[in-house]
Amino acid sequence: MTKLAALCLAVTSTLMAAEPSGRFTDQQRRYWAFQPLTRPAVPAVQKKTWVRNPIDAFVLKKLEENGIAPGPEANRVDLIRRVSFDLIGLPPTPEQLDSFLSDRSPRAFENLVERLLVSPQYGERWARHWLDVARYAESTGFEDDVTRPYAWRYRDYVIRSFNQDKPYNRFVKEQIAGDELWPGDQEALIATAFNRHYPEEGNQKDLLMARQEMLHDVTSVTGAAFLGLTFECARCHDHKFDPIPQRDYYRLQAFFSNVDHHDGFPLLAADAFADYEKQLAAWEAKTQPIWEEMSALLMPKRTFTPEQLLERYPDYAKHAVQAAEANRTPVEKWMVHLLSTKTCGTCPVRPKPHLDPLFKGVASKLTGAEKQRYQELEAELAKYDSMKPAEPPRGTGVFDIGPDAPPTHVLGVGLYTAPGEEVEPGFLSILDPGPARIAKPSNGRSTGRRTVLANWLADEANPLTARVLVNRVWHHHFGAGIVPNPGDFGIMGGKRSHPELLDWLAGEFTRKGWSVKQLHRLIVTSSTYRQSSQDRPNAREADSTNRLLWRFPPQRMEGEAIRDSALAVSGLLNLATGGPSVFPPLPAGMPKPIGGWDLNKDTAQHHRRSIYLFVRRNDPYPMLNAFDFPDTHDTCSRRSRTTTAPQALTLLNSPLTADWARHFASRVAAQAGPDPAKQVEGAYRLAYSRPPDAWEKDSALTFLGRQTLLLGEKADEAAALADLCLMLMNSNEFVYRF
Repeated sequence: MTKLAALCLAVTSTLMAAEPSGRFTDQQRRYWAFQPLTRPAVPAVQKKTWVRNPIDAFVLKKLEENGIAPGPEANRVDLIRRVSFDLIGLPPTPEQLDSFLSDRSPRAFENLVERLLVSPQYGERWARHWLDVARYAESTGFEDDVTRPYAWRYRDYVIRSFNQDKPYNRFVKEQIAGDELWPGDQEALIATAFNRHYPEEGNQKDLLMARQEMLHDVTSVTGAAFLGLTFECARCHDHKFDPIPQRDYYRLQAFFSNVDHHDGFPLLAADAFADYEKQLAAWEAKTQPIWEEMSALLMPKRTFTPEQLLERYPDYAKHAVQAAEANRTPVEKWMVHLLSTKTCGTCPVRPKPHLDPLFKGVASKLTGAEKQRYQELEAELAKYDSMKPAEPPRGTGVFDIGPDAPPTHVLGVGLYTAPGEEVEPGFLSILDPGPARIAKPSNGRSTGRRTVLANWLADEANPLTARVLVNRVWHHHFGAGIVPNPGDFGIMGGKRSHPELLDWLAGEFTRKGWSVKQLHRLIVTSSTYRQSSQDRPNAREADSTNRLLWRFPPQRMEGEAIRDSALAVSGLLNLATGGPSVFPPLPAGMPKPIGGWDLNKDTAQHHRRSIYLFVRRNDPYPMLNAFDFPDTHDTCSRRSRTTTAPQALTLLNSPLTADWARHFASRVAAQAGPDPAKQVEGAYRLAYSRPPDAWEKDSALTFLGRQTLLLGEKADEAAALADLCLMLMNSNEFVYRF
């Protein structure tokens, strides 16, 4: 142990001794987030005619107590645009707009909501919110930013889950322990990628440090995503504000102590995979002499032999590789598995040369007779192609290395070199101080620890899980949660605006089968949600931040919704669903990202919805990045909403938006014909779902006339109209929902 590690351990031990982690004050025990869910009575209010459902009663009660009247209902155009952007992330089509405006039935809005909830675009919209929480990315980060080729399957799993209205408690369990609870269910196996999305340094030689960084990540993200607490603060010491002792951080971490990742497990039924392995074994046996001769030719040309590569690792890693399987500790088994599945090309434990990504690359160093012989061997190998089975579809996820878990210790300031007290898996001790009761699965392949954690998280008696999810959904609808910070239900997370409403919604959520769609129905059909977004000075004077919801809060949309809306109005949007992520063109002059950017040759793929764009951790897609795309190195419960010059420049000056504007103009011209007045009306209808008023129409026509003169006779006939369309896409009305 280093002197620094010893000092850290001594300091941590002193702090723990001074304030025992199992002791909480009465104030901490009474803190609202740790109290059981109750069913508050729906309050009585004066303006009963405004109340459409209990949400309105809770909101109106607060407004009346503060002398504020609720706002008028928004007009029908604002309502359809608002709920369309909220539920599917796209503007209404002209046909959808006409259908809603012509429906005068009392349930016209409710019928619209139902149509949106069953749309496949609903899952795409709400999956994006969850992917922020899951720190979803398709590369490792760090200097190499290596691609994870099957990460997209998790994205599609989340989309399907929302579209199917999968009960949220099942959704939670699948992501924490799908492999243990439903080992034969491919969806459940893919779901475990939630805890695979951690950044990773592929060339890290200190494997124990790599393991500990992974464990720190999954511990912190699990705590924030499902419990809404900043567990990470307790990594090095007892939490400074919330009742989370450092010991609890490592009790939670112990559930994951035997976890490793698999970036290419087969998505086949057991019998189908057995057939695949049988065929593959036959092909390998038949081609083994060829591979051995190819390996003999290439091995002298390699910069480093496997033995030399192994020398780069610490002694403990070399010992793990060289030890007999039966004698390896659980941690040593983890290290050997990690080394044998590395994809960075520096693996010293490749069991088969044809699995080594750099194996064939060495062939370029061959010359003369060796090169000729290698080519002959390749031709000989090709004769057996018909024997080789087709590669099965593969997924990414996590699993336990085996049934026996390594010990977990409280670490001095989070350093694996400073182990202290050993702890067993456990929950928040303020809720359940004892160790978790673990039962190992009978299959002998897993510890069973994550099953216990998953069941505890998804239990209706857990006071946090339902509250956290309900608050997240509320946040995305209203721009702010009932608890202001959706990822922090602790003391620093902010004061609740409507405490009783939060508990009522959470209880209703669990009583309705953990249905997220039912939660949406309840929220968006309320009078609270349907209010106009117009400002009212008297109400603003009483509640300057609109925390009491006396109007619907206008919100700038995320970069994905802005991009998708621009593609939609331009007629370019490709609504194909699912599949591998796409690579649209990058801005001219931008260096190709480390890790690669494989531009799709099919230009139609460039216009897929933004959720299908490849997420390279170190280089997010530039337009989305300008509009506050989250840092995928960590969980994101709420996005920043900045106003910066690059945003304006991206929308106004980039060749990308100019191209969208040209297609937008072509669409308008095709529908409206050559009449400028009809063109202006058509452009406003597509961009804003409404006709221009008299002033807007006159200003737009004046602009078209002047712009035509400025551009001159050589300009394309639609050039001035394209400039008008570009202006419409740069307006607040286009990028905000009201």
